[in-house]
Amino acid sequence: MKHLMRSIYMCSLLATLTAHAGDKPGKPAPEKAKVWSAEKANAWYQQHKWITGANFIPSTAINQLEMWQAETFDAATIDRELGYAEGIGFNTMRVFLHNVAWKQDPAGFKKRVDQYLSIADKHHIQTLFVFFDDCWNKTPKPGIQPAPKPGIHNSGWVQDPGQPASADSTIFPDLEKYVKDVLTTFAHDKRILLWDLYNEPGNSGKGDSSLPLLTKVFSWARDVNPDQPVSAGLWAWDLKNLNAFQEANSDVITYHDYEELPWHQRVVDLLKATGRPLICTEYMARPRNSTFYTILPMLKKEHVGAINWGFVSGKTNTIYAWDTPIPDGSEPVQWFHDIFYKDGKAYRQDEVNLIKKLNAE
Repeated sequence: MKHLMRSIYMCSLLATLTAHAGDKPGKPAPEKAKVWSAEKANAWYQQHKWITGANFIPSTAINQLEMWQAETFDAATIDRELGYAEGIGFNTMRVFLHNVAWKQDPAGFKKRVDQYLSIADKHHIQTLFVFFDDCWNKTPKPGIQPAPKPGIHNSGWVQDPGQPASADSTIFPDLEKYVKDVLTTFAHDKRILLWDLYNEPGNSGKGDSSLPLLTKVFSWARDVNPDQPVSAGLWAWDLKNLNAFQEANSDVITYHDYEELPWHQRVVDLLKATGRPLICTEYMARPRNSTFYTILPMLKKEHVGAINWGFVSGKTNTIYAWDTPIPDGSEPVQWFHDIFYKDGKAYRQDEVNLIKKLNAE
């Protein structure tokens, strides 16, 4: 998923981040008034030890639907693989939901979410759930999901609600029912760390067309008012309108950065101007020099939450780079993402040793 841009957009965003919403007389911002204060957000953050983990989907699932549909929900693999996470000291996993799986069977979907949370809790892991997503394939369909395409990164991952569905306001009432049902059910669940309401809004060329749904999902979340904070991660500095809305309405600042250390450090330094806790919810792309060795110690030093993309090599094919397919499906010389093989063997034992060391400090 796309890395943050090195550009002057950083400066324009910083000006937005430090502006006061109340500076425009006659235009009150009721949602802004409901955002957690920086003091409340920081008090919440101080209650948690350093947040570290990965974006998680079991190796047997190609996408969110295969993870959550009744026929393919794989509790045994989830249990085993979250055990790998516990073994290296990870305490948080970021997990994508999907409205299509809920629509098929709302009660069953929530039961499986609860089952996942019970498994994660057994391994001392909290969960950061994601609702909507603008990345990869445009049309999610229920039922049997496609087989992975050899050597192609995330060949079967699906957007939520899709494209052009994300800009279709006529389906928003159904999406509202989904979001509010899930949030209401788990609003007081201490096994959930945070709600990530929309992954990379504006991706796949959508730009500001995603702003109406982004606005709605924050409004729906504020209606429910869960105990957990809500956020939507900054990810591309040229999407000024989306960035401004995401920052102004997020209780905790989350962001994505796949750049090398000097640029990632610059992002952290600038985002600290918000005065709110920071959690990096996507990083780590080895060929781009965003690695555990280069980035994780800096995030630890800055007390920024660190959630890398990829965990166990599986059907998502995220050992392959975004833009460098290997058609014969052979293993790349250097993995793009992921930490473990399916059997629990580390891709690089030295990386695992570093992760364990930093998590134990």
